[in-house]
Amino acid sequence: MASLQTRAAEVARAYAPHEHRPLRGYLVAMGAFGALTASLAAAVRLGGRQVPERPAAADLLLLSVATHKLSRLLAKDSVTSPLRAPFTRYAEPAGSAEINEEVRDEGSEVRHGIGELILCPFCLALWVATGLTGGLVLAPRLTRLAATVLTATAVSDFLQMAYSIAKEKAE
Repeated sequence: MASLQTRAAEVARAYAPHEHRPLRGYLVAMGAFGALTASLAAAVRLGGRQVPERPAAADLLLLSVATHKLSRLLAKDSVTSPLRAPFTRYAEPAGSAEINEEVRDEGSEVRHGIGELILCPFCLALWVATGLTGGLVLAPRLTRLAATVLTATAVSDFLQMAYSIAKEKAE
């Protein structure tokens, strides 16, 4: 076991000799994502659900916008900062009810890796889309309802921003 840890440390040093990269944290995140997808697949199989051959275009659009909104909500929203607080540190406001945070670099590589994941809406999108897609197979009505709320909120956000821009131009 010690030789495996030694080898992992050597690989990490060779990968990024001039910068700390939390490779163990990334491995934990990848393992968790694998466990999530395996759990969803098992739930689908055990529940006897049929996976659609091809998702409907309306569902794809609905889940795409909902994924965008939920990813930003989890990664950037002020209200969800308590969920990120163990892994991040507040930096500054970012406008439009969003904040900027920094990854907590001290402590563990796992904390750092999770911090990077949850601060990145692009990174979270894969997790969110996987969860929503699994939900679409396991509980389609409830998932569509939740996705509708998120999609309506995202559209409202864009309309609020367009209104603000139009108001500024008019003044």
